[in-house]
Order: sequence, then structure tokens, then C-alpha cells
Amino acid sequence: MPDDLIAPASEIFDFPTLRKELFDSFPEGAKEAEIRKITVALLAKARDTGRQVIADAFAAEPFGARRTTRSYTWLTDGMVRLVFEVASTHLHPIHNPTEGERLSAIAVGGYGRGEMAPFSDVDLLFLTPYKITAWAESSIESMLYMLWDLKMKVGHSSRTVKDCIRLGGEDMTIRTAMLEHRFLTGDAPLAQELNDRLWSDLFLGTEREFVEAKLAERDARHKKQGQRYMVEPNIKEGKGGLRDLQSLYWISKYVYHTDDTAELARRGVFHPDEYEKFVQAERFLWAARCHLHLAAGRPVEQLSFDMQVEVASRMGYTDKPGRRGVEWFMQDYFRHATSVGDLTRIVLTSLEADHTKAPPLLERIFKRKPRVKAGYQVVNGRLAISDDTSFLADNRNILRLFNEAMRTGLLIHPDAMRLVTSNLDIINDEMRNDKNAQKLFTDLLLNYSNPERALRRMNELGVLAAFIPEFAPIVAMMQFNMYHHYTVDEHTIQVIQHLADIERDEVGEELPVSTEIIKSGINRKVMYVALLLHDIGKGRDEDHSILGAKIARKVAPRLGLKPKEVATVEWLVRHHLLMSDMAQKRDIADPRTVRDFAKAVKTVERLDLLCVLTVCDIRGVGPDTWNNWKASLIRALYRQTRRGLENGMEALNRENRGTEAKKLLRERLPDWSTTDLRREAGRHYPPYWQGLHITAHLVFAELLRGISDDEIRIDIHPDEDRDATRVCFALADHPGIFSRLAGALALVGANVVDARTFTSKDGYATAAFWIQDGDEAPYEASRIPRLRKMITRTLAGEVVPRDAIKSKDKLKKREKAFRVPTSITFDNEGSEIYTIIEVDSRDRPGLLYDLTRTLANSNVYIASALIATYGEQVVDTFYVKDMFGLKFYSESKQRTLEKRLREAITAGTQQAQG
Repeated sequence: MPDDLIAPASEIFDFPTLRKELFDSFPEGAKEAEIRKITVALLAKARDTGRQVIADAFAAEPFGARRTTRSYTWLTDGMVRLVFEVASTHLHPIHNPTEGERLSAIAVGGYGRGEMAPFSDVDLLFLTPYKITAWAESSIESMLYMLWDLKMKVGHSSRTVKDCIRLGGEDMTIRTAMLEHRFLTGDAPLAQELNDRLWSDLFLGTEREFVEAKLAERDARHKKQGQRYMVEPNIKEGKGGLRDLQSLYWISKYVYHTDDTAELARRGVFHPDEYEKFVQAERFLWAARCHLHLAAGRPVEQLSFDMQVEVASRMGYTDKPGRRGVEWFMQDYFRHATSVGDLTRIVLTSLEADHTKAPPLLERIFKRKPRVKAGYQVVNGRLAISDDTSFLADNRNILRLFNEAMRTGLLIHPDAMRLVTSNLDIINDEMRNDKNAQKLFTDLLLNYSNPERALRRMNELGVLAAFIPEFAPIVAMMQFNMYHHYTVDEHTIQVIQHLADIERDEVGEELPVSTEIIKSGINRKVMYVALLLHDIGKGRDEDHSILGAKIARKVAPRLGLKPKEVATVEWLVRHHLLMSDMAQKRDIADPRTVRDFAKAVKTVERLDLLCVLTVCDIRGVGPDTWNNWKASLIRALYRQTRRGLENGMEALNRENRGTEAKKLLRERLPDWSTTDLRREAGRHYPPYWQGLHITAHLVFAELLRGISDDEIRIDIHPDEDRDATRVCFALADHPGIFSRLAGALALVGANVVDARTFTSKDGYATAAFWIQDGDEAPYEASRIPRLRKMITRTLAGEVVPRDAIKSKDKLKKREKAFRVPTSITFDNEGSEIYTIIEVDSRDRPGLLYDLTRTLANSNVYIASALIATYGEQVVDTFYVKDMFGLKFYSESKQRTLEKRLREAITAGTQQAQG
């Protein structure tokens, strides 16, 4: 029995005892069905006991991954061997077998390697010497029925040795599975014949073909799964995951003829410290995968948010000030994933050196090598270091290496990368404060069209964190939320990439304002350094913008910035969320919003820098985070603020805007009579003219024309500029109208992103809502009639939103892992007319309706609502007045309102958790 399991082998599966018990329990002359039933019952019990023993031992030693995977293999081996023996000797006994009536059961794939997670597939090869006989076919069939009855997910094939060689030559997947074959039971000489023939007739001489196929497979897998920095990674197939480690095993075995990766260290492919990284990465990833299977109770490979919390807890990660245990766990995960990438590069370099792997395509296409500076050479199409000793004699050469790679467009040779990572300690304070080193670093940011390429490689090799130690804590740091798609360091690099895209004039049509700002000229050094440092304060128990500004004050001078530039960088880092917050959480149609923002920004130079930073920051959050809605808000805020800064704040006053809006309406309605135009212009209060665009004024003019008291008129149209559908309502005003409209929209599954309502002087409510579907997109034209019908039925009282919403107002399982504390603030300074109530809470389908209903029941008039969603978090901002048209100045009234809103949120959340 093996002695390297997580628990004693006999406690997991006591093979001799179970074998005796099994065969003693067969009645004399029992039929096949009865024997199968007895076998399955006894083995199912043994399986459940064994799994429990493994799970308990693993829980006590949560990083004991290798011994755990071997334990599941031992348990599976025991069941397969006994089932084989029952099938071949009891169910289908053969007393004088011919030469052709021989059968071997061989484990292949991951099972063959002896690495099994709790719910791994069981891949079996049934080997026969010649064409399969009736006896072998019956034995295999009986075996499979018993294994299936034992709830095993069996992948199986029946082949001869000749078949294996032929099919392995045609199909790389089959060849890879064969590479990891392991004899289980049956005819041992037959299994040995397969092993000998595979190595002599199939593997030998095809090393390059195999390596190239595995690398192509890996690239395709990474493309499908996404980058290793994606925050819900696939632990098996993702970049830097277990499949990448297994690829190293396969290549090592195929090329170096060894099952033992330690042999790679002995052969000099890995340095001892690199081999230790390999061991640690394997240990961590396998432990996480096993815990993931056990937590889910099934074969799950995606580390979804809910599973991350569970696996982190099982592996002993706990919360600390500023960060949750799950964030520490995921940071370790991403660090190990990066290590796997580094190790893969090292092995491939070794293979290139002995010509097992072809040189990069680039070198094969362009025979002429680019000229490199003294101290460098081109090896296999990559930038290599000529002499290690002279290179290390000047620590600034580490930065020069990246500059040379950018200048020539060459990839850095893995041996050069290895030299750098082994000598990061030579990057010291003297170098960090050296003006030449500072220039070398800022040249990487400013002198090339794709600075993200250098930064990403520097980050992976540890150079970025060594040169800027303050950057180290955010390396591989995950933010546990549904908003950010990447780790903090990768987000930072993506943000810089987006700035480079603007500078290359690749997104001018999509980002006209940012492109114009860049073309007109900004301080590029300030911009790039601000982007590099904007999130450097994350993960501590302090507001990351405030802490980041303090860090920027120390780091920016070390990057060669002058005092004035340092002050600007510090201001940008401190206020890098200001423009985004103002645009998304405040009503930019209210002149006070623009005036307050202009006062904070002070100069056009800062406004330009902050605008570009904001755009890059939002675009760097994830692939679909930036959209026309956010673009239109940022653009409008920028243009109004710039006008105010250049022409004075009087340009923004309400009266001017109201007069211009009425004049525009008259111009756009040439066929209306003077009387009708006068009535329309006179029926609305000033906020109506300032709060809506001319397109909405035109819609409402038509909706209100000739309306009667009992009518509800609705206009639904796509608003392409905002990536939303605009729904305009005109109906007789009454208390709680906003809540009723919000309820009707919630009921049809619409996400409200912006809304405003106005009461006319003659008693009508005009309300405009901008909505999106569940995919954050405008409603398709084909869905609008049904949308209109459902809204009309709800407003007519045929459907009661409060009851009907309950079934829709549910949180998905993966969303339940998030904690979003509720914060409610009252602001009487941000608007001249209204109190601004900001509710920051957990998003869910019925939240807006719950909040507006609570406000309506408290006799609060809602003029407008803005909804800013950040993954699972939402900020609902309401511009409100009391029933007398006054602001909520009284603290006691504010406290009462806050209490009611919190109660509504708590009740709704409990129901949604369901």
C-alpha cells in the first residue's frame, strides 16, 4: 500500500480486506445482475467512506494537495481493480484463454498521471493484443455498467497496441493521453508491450511536432479563456492554470523521458529556486482545485465569486484591515499563475537551445536580424545579453534592456529575463534616485507607441515593483467585486494602454474630446505618471485616493518630475474619481453641479488632464464598461465646465439656458400656431427647460398637446447617443407618480440609468426615464410593443408592482458572496433648489422601486434620479423637495427618512437573498 497519501491507505481503501469481503459475499450460483448489485453496493459504501476520510484529512491540512490527488487516485484504482476482477473472473470466467483472450486495464490522461481531483473523470484504455474477442467485449461491458452505477464519469476506449500507435500518430489528444498511461490490472506483459512500442514507434523522433502542437493548443486555450488577470479565472484551463503546468509535464516526459520534474532542475533546465516556484504553484493550484470540487460537490473549474470566498475560507485565508481573506487568496492565485508563465518560458528556451522547438515565426520570416546596441545579441529572434557579468556591473542596464527591446521590437530572451529576476536586489535606493535611471524609466513611458508592452513584462519579472517599491502591494491584487475585470496592476497597465491608443489616434471617432485634448497638447509625463500611480493606494484601510496622493507625493519626484508637475500628479491621483462621480452621480443639467466641479478643478489644464485620465480609467475597468452613456455624460460635463472656466460662470446660469431652450423649441415646431407655442412655453417651470434636451422637449410638447386628465401617454424611442432607450410619460400629476413609473419599469425587467420628472403649471407630470435591458443595452425595436403594453397595464392598476416584482427581485448565487455596506447621505449644497439624497447600496432589480416607494410614502417629491452601477454596487441619487417645495434641512427629518430607507433596503435584501 502507498505511504504518501493524505491519510493511511488502508483507511481510504483497504484493498485486501474489501476484496475478501466482496468475494465472500457472492452466493453460490449467483446470476450476473445479483453479483453486479452486491459489488456496486459494497464499493459504493467503501467509496463514500474513503471520500470522507480524504476530505477530513484534507480539511485539516488544506495545502496537502499532492497527497490528496494521490489519495483519490488510490481510491479509484481500488474500485477499478476490483470491478475488473469481478467482471473478468466471476461474471465471465475463462479457464483456458487463448493468446488473443488477454485484457489490460490502463489508466490514461490525468488519471494515468495519478492526479485526481474529487470529481475528476476516470479515463480508461482497455487493451487487447488483437481484434477484440467476445469474452473481452462482455467483460468490458460488465465493468462499465458497474462503474457507471458507482456514479463514475468514465471515458473509455478499447484498442489493440497497433490501434494505439496508429491513432496516436493521427490525433495529438490521443497521443497525449497515451503519454500518461499507467497499468492498473490485467495482463501486465501486454501493457509493457504497449509502453515499449509507444516510445520506439510513436514518440521517438517526433519531439518537435509534439512540442509545437502543445504550444498551439495552449495559445488557443488562452485565447478562449482570457488573460490570467481575469477575476473569475478557470483554474484548470485558464492562463497560468493547471493545464499549463500539465503541458510542462507532457513536454518534459516526451522530450526528457522523465516523469519527475525535479529531473529538470538536475539537468539545469530550472534553477533550484525556479523549481521551488514550480512545486509551490502546483501545490497551490491543486489544493484550490480540490477545495473547489469539494465546495461545489461536482466537477467545477471556474473560480466564480461565490466559490472564491468558500475556497479561500477552506484554505485558511482570513480578513485583515482593508482587505478580505478572499482578496489575499486571489492575489496568491494570480502570483502563482504568473510563476507558471515564467516557468513555461524557461522550459521553451531550453528546448529552443537543443532545437526541439522551432525559433519564433518572426525570425523565420525576417532572416535579417535587427541591429542591437553593444552588450546585446539576437538569439533565436530574441534580445539576449552578451555578457552577464558586465551587464550586472551597472544596475541601470536592467532598465536599458527594456528600452532596447522596445527600440528594436524584439522579445526579450528568457535567459535575459531569468538573469534580471535573479538579480532584482541590485535595484537599490541609489538607482531609484539616479537621474539617468529615472530618465530611462520615463523614456519607456513616453518614447514608444506601446508602453504597456514594456510595463507588463517589467511587472511580470518584478522590475516594476523593485524600481517603485510602493507598487509592490498592488501586484496581482484582486478587488473582490463584479465591477473590476482585472487585478489592480493589470488594470493600471490597461489604463496606460488606452492612453497610448488615444495618442496613436486610433479611437478619434469613439473618443473625440480626449483625442482633441491630446492633439492640442498636454504634459505627457504628468499624464502617464498619474495613470501609473492612480490606484497605488488600493488595498489598505484608508481611502485609496487620499493614500494614493500621499504615495504620489513621494514617488513622482523619484520619476524625475519637477515640483509643479508633482503637485499636479498628486492632485490628479487624489481626485481621479471626481469627474466620473460628478458625471454619473450628479445632475449635470443643474448649473450648480458644473459650477462646483469647475471650482474643484480651477484650471483648463487640470480639466483636460482629469478628463483624459477619467476616460482611460473607466475603459481600463473591463471590456464593456465604457459605453455611449458614460461617454455622453463625461463629454457634457467637460464641455460645460470648459465653457464656464473660459467664459465665466455666468454663462452657466439657469435663465440663459431656459431662454435658449424655448427659442430652440419654437424653431423646431414651425407648423405650430403662435397660441399653441405660447401655451407650451408657458406651462413649464424653469427646471424643465434646463433639465432636458431639445429632443425630449419636442416629445413632451406632442404628448401634452390635447391631453385629457384620464389619459396616460407614452413615447418609447432608442437614444443612441446614450446607449439606452428613452421612455417619456405624460399624465395627470399626483403624489407618488415617480414611484409608480419606476415600479412599472422594474416589472418589465428594465434597468433605469437616469430619470427626471417635472410637474407642469397646469397639473401634468412629464417624466423621462432612460432604461437598458439586462445586458446593459437599449431595447431592440421588436421588444418595444410588449414593453409599452406591460407599462400601460401596470399604470392602469391591472398589475400591482409590489407583488409582481417579488419573483424577479432575486440575487444570483455568485452575487451573494459580495458585501456592500449601505451609505445614505443628504446634501443641501449641491443644488440650489433640491436636497440631494445619495443612497449607496447593494444593487438588485427591485431596489429603485423600493426606494422611490419609501420616499413617496414619506411625502417626498422626487424631481430626478440618477443611477450609477458599479458591478454589484449601485449609487442612486435623488433630487428631492418636501411637500411644501422646500429642502430637507431638519436633521430629525433626515434621520427619519434615512431610517425608513434603510428598513426598505434591509427588507428587500432579505427577500432577494431568499
